[in-house]
Amino acid sequence: MRDRGYLFQCTNLKALDTALLSSTPTSPLSAYLGFDATADSLHVGSLLQIMILRHLQKSGARPVVLVGGATSKVGDPTGKDESRKMLDDDDIGNNIKGISKVFETFINFEEDNEEEGQPKAKMVNNEDWLGGLKYLNFLRDYGTYFTVNRMLSFESVKQRMARENPLSFLEFNYMILQAYDFLELSRREGVQLQLGGSDQWGNIVQGVELTRKVDQKQVFGLTAPLITTSDGKKMGKTEGGAIWLNADKFSPYEYWQFWRNTADADVARFLKLFTEIPLDVIEKLSQLEGASINEAKKILADEATALLHGPDCIASIRETADNLFASKSDGAAGDTSGLERVVLSRSDLGTAKAVDMFLQLKLATSKKDAKRLIAGGGARIVNEQITDEAYVLREEDFVDGECVLRAGKKRAGVVVLEE
Repeated sequence: MRDRGYLFQCTNLKALDTALLSSTPTSPLSAYLGFDATADSLHVGSLLQIMILRHLQKSGARPVVLVGGATSKVGDPTGKDESRKMLDDDDIGNNIKGISKVFETFINFEEDNEEEGQPKAKMVNNEDWLGGLKYLNFLRDYGTYFTVNRMLSFESVKQRMARENPLSFLEFNYMILQAYDFLELSRREGVQLQLGGSDQWGNIVQGVELTRKVDQKQVFGLTAPLITTSDGKKMGKTEGGAIWLNADKFSPYEYWQFWRNTADADVARFLKLFTEIPLDVIEKLSQLEGASINEAKKILADEATALLHGPDCIASIRETADNLFASKSDGAAGDTSGLERVVLSRSDLGTAKAVDMFLQLKLATSKKDAKRLIAGGGARIVNEQITDEAYVLREEDFVDGECVLRAGKKRAGVVVLEE
C-alpha cells in the first residue's frame, strides 16, 4: 500500500501493521469503508478507497462496506460549500441500489475464495442502528465523550466555518454519528480499521477515540491522500462533469477514454493506484517517453476499464477508438458500438438542432457549452466541421442510419435515425 501511494495518515501505523500481520483466514482483520447514498452512482473520486479495500481483501483482510442510509439524511459537510439537498427514504433506497453495483464489481461478497485466502465481504446500512436511536439517551450515553473545542479544531470544520454558507447544527452532528458508526461496527462486526480520504481524518479520529473511551478497544484509522492531477486539478473532475462509475451514467467507452487521456506526468502514478499491474511492470512502463507513452496510457485505460466493466468490453472499445476518427471514402466512421447513443425520429429531421444532440449525448454540459464548442471549431459530424450554431441534422448526415457527432479529438456519440 505504501509503494502504490495509498498511505497518508494513520492513527498508529506500527500497531496496525502488527494487527494486519496477525490476521488469519479464520480470524481476519475487518476494515470498513463508508459511503453516503447521495447519488445513484459513485464517481471516479471514490475509486481510490474502493481499490484500497480490494487490495486488503486480496491480502486476507475482511471488507465491510457501510452504506449510509441514515447519515445520508444529514449530509457530511466535509469539503462542501453548502448544505446537501435533503433526501427522502425512496431517494436513498434507489441510490443505495445504484452504488451497490460498483462494490459488487470490485469486492467479493458472494463466497470465500479459499485458493487466494480472500474472506467474504459484508455490506451494512447504518440505518439499522442510527434509525432507532433515542435522542436524549444518545446524548446522555455518548455526548460527554465529545467536546466542541475538539470538534472545532479539525481542519474540515474550520474550512466550512470560513465559507460563506453557515455550518448548521444538523451537519455539525455528522461527525458524532460517523464516530458512533465505528463504535457500532466494532461491536457488531469486529471492525478494527476505518478507511477514508484525507478530508475524513477528523471524523475518523473521533471514532477511534470514542471506541477506545467507551469499550477500551484499540481500533485504527487510515487515510489516503487527496488525488490531484499533475496540473493541480481534483481527480475525476472534467469540463464534462463527474466521471460516474455506473455504465448507464457514463459509458464504458467514455470511461476508457477518460483514462486514455491521462496526462503523461500522471500515467505511472495512476497505474499504481487504479490497476493491479505489478509494480515492477509499472516501473518499466514509466520509462516510456514521447509517443511511446501512449501505449502505457492504453494499458492504464484497458486495466482500469476491465476492473469496472469487465474484460469482455475492451476489444470493442479498442476497435471503436482505433477506427472512429479514421476518414473513410463513404463517410462512415468505423465501429461505433461502444459510443453513447440517442434515437432521433425521422419526423424530426430538419428541426433537430445539433446543439441539442450534443447535449443529449453528454458531449456538452449545456446548450451554451455546445454553442461554445461549435464556435471554437471543435464540433464535427464525423470529419466535417459544424460552423453554424443553429445547424439542424439532415438526411444526408446519416450513413447506414447513424450520424456520428464529435466533440474535440477524442469524444464522440451517435445519433441513430429511427426506422
